[in-house]
Amino acid sequence: MTPRARILLLVSHLGNGGAEHVMALLARGISQERYEVHIGVVAARHAAGVALPPRILVHTLGAGRARAAAIPLLQLVWRIRPEVILSGSIEVSFLALLLRPYFPAGTSVLVRQNGMVSCALKSGGVPRYTRLLFRLLYRRADAIICQTRAMAEDLAQELRVEPERIAVLANPVDLEGIRAGRALTPFWSGNGPHLLAVGRLSREKGFDLLLEALACVRRYFPAADLTIVGAGREEAALKELSSQLELGAAVRFAGYVEPPYAFYTQATAFVLSSRYDAMPNAMLEAAAAGLPLVATPASGGIAELLRGRRGAWLAPEITAEALAATLLQALKSLRHGERIGYEFFSDGARSLDGSTQNACAAVQMLP
Repeated sequence: MTPRARILLLVSHLGNGGAEHVMALLARGISQERYEVHIGVVAARHAAGVALPPRILVHTLGAGRARAAAIPLLQLVWRIRPEVILSGSIEVSFLALLLRPYFPAGTSVLVRQNGMVSCALKSGGVPRYTRLLFRLLYRRADAIICQTRAMAEDLAQELRVEPERIAVLANPVDLEGIRAGRALTPFWSGNGPHLLAVGRLSREKGFDLLLEALACVRRYFPAADLTIVGAGREEAALKELSSQLELGAAVRFAGYVEPPYAFYTQATAFVLSSRYDAMPNAMLEAAAAGLPLVATPASGGIAELLRGRRGAWLAPEITAEALAATLLQALKSLRHGERIGYEFFSDGARSLDGSTQNACAAVQMLP
């Protein structure tokens, strides 16, 4: 019997994040006949809420931050000697690439880029030397995985990475879990329309814009309500804004829910209000559930995917006014309970519908 190749997936933590959700889906989807799957977790928080099969071996590095995990990561890599390491977030990628010269010979390192590099560099929340770190360290990666062509082009331009070292792979989506969620008890009451948003409560997700847009929408649809699924540092500020806008019971902050599939039942539309975002898995999951989509042009990839598609409305700009106008356009067009069969799921069903093809594509592209 041919021995299984070892894969080590590196994450900062398990749960409460889109990148971590994607890595958990990958771990579950990778063929157990061909691969021995390990997950290295920098911090243990939120791990209890993530369901992983027993065949996936989880190793906690016991560090609060990636920079403190260097020695535990080196010890783990030398102990299990993986053929492939795939990192799932910027800080963990930086750590893995910084330590790469000290890994066993023949260890391949893949980096999953989970955001637009240009947006991350312009956000103002990163040190000035981040661009230099990107350029120096990403040269050590065997391949860099982007979710869309727009993200790949952005990365190549910003970091001067050779295009042949960049792979474009769509995020995996758990269609079986989403379909099973249709049988769950719905969270909605009243006639609506019911708007759903999912994501980390942080400025880049633009939930403040969405609350302002909802206040406008309710002038025309007085029964419209909004549920935001997610947690984050902006929760108190968003609740205060909701109070200032006198939205009251029209807004529900549901907190972190993994997975959020039950919320798709009876929701009228999914709203992506991000100021910048690459290709959020929450939007793809909502599309897989057939929800109509209303989105800001938070990245070239999002605009490319949604523009001109039936069931999708793209705001012309990233403002509360533009989002409100686009929401009104969508709500005036939609029939009650309408669901959409998106072409991009029909075309890509083999790679997204519970198979191992997309999950294994990252390792299969190596020699």
